[in-house]
Amino acid sequence: MTWVKICGITNLEDALTAVEAGADALGFVFYEKSPRNVAPETVREIVGALPIDVEKVGVFLSESADHMESVAGWVGLTAIQLHVDPLRRYQPSPEHGVLSQIRKYVALPASWFFDDDGFRGFAWFNGAENLVSGIFLDSSTSEHPGGTGKTFDWKRAETLVSAIRPRFQVIIAGGLNPANVPEAMRILKPWGVDVSSGVESKPGKKDPEKVRAFVAAVRQAERVA
Repeated sequence: MTWVKICGITNLEDALTAVEAGADALGFVFYEKSPRNVAPETVREIVGALPIDVEKVGVFLSESADHMESVAGWVGLTAIQLHVDPLRRYQPSPEHGVLSQIRKYVALPASWFFDDDGFRGFAWFNGAENLVSGIFLDSSTSEHPGGTGKTFDWKRAETLVSAIRPRFQVIIAGGLNPANVPEAMRILKPWGVDVSSGVESKPGKKDPEKVRAFVAAVRQAERVA
């Protein structure tokens, strides 16, 4: 079954709506420049009200291991999602405490791997399977790290996803919504999908009908696959 993450959660009402709709994971953005940035105190209260089997993912941008360790432990995260510069190999600090016990995902801009011959940078993934559980491919840029609300070229990424899928759980993000997620799933056959702006009424506030429609579209796409 396709893993579904509703990201950019800022309040308990939206969190419970996503859980009731059938989301497998919720994402909390700890990036001050994001309109979906949320305080650790708020996330701690939300996490305390959620079912134990729902994955609670903290989204970070190039933060130190010590900072992520502190936040993850205090608020009760069960995973982290780290947006990194693909030009710099992901080399986490020695893990201890909470970071050694929770799942770790890395988010990368899919377009960085494209070139005229198909894709580049495959060496980036060598050995990374020992460090992270999954790879988020999104439409982020250096100016807009995540949250662009735009899709990337799914057809062009098909070769890349096929190549890394045997080694990583691949999650597709960027510009997904209830209408287009079935097509993304058909082309890329990801392990999971991630949505934020595509189910919002405004930045940081989810639209309950869109959230339910997104999860329903994913489950329907699974049935016809």
